[in-house]
Amino acid sequence: MSESLNLYVDDLRDCPKGFVVARTADEAIHYLETHPINILSLDHDLGEDKEGQLLPTGYDLVKIFCEKGYHANKIYMHTDNGVGRENMYQTLKGAQRRGFISDDIEIYHYSITENKYSGD
Repeated sequence: MSESLNLYVDDLRDCPKGFVVARTADEAIHYLETHPINILSLDHDLGEDKEGQLLPTGYDLVKIFCEKGYHANKIYMHTDNGVGRENMYQTLKGAQRRGFISDDIEIYHYSITENKYSGD
């Protein structure tokens, strides 16, 4: 089994020390399927494609996480999108109550990291 990762899902922010970054939901799914995840830190809005269409969001990722029964030891929301944060949190907690995801996952409504933009 691979070494466990701290996964930071964000299209723009600098990746915090001690984390691996996934810039898209698809990249995050790859890590979820190939590595045990210790900490999962989620942004909601994950940008647009070249045609200006919104890419799958952190909420879309959360729905897949719940449907597939993925696991992380701890999940944090670092998004600035208040509605997106609430949707992700409530979906995860609801899936946990209904047994779709493990009840040993710690789910937090806030960020564990500093939300830093380098401006690059």
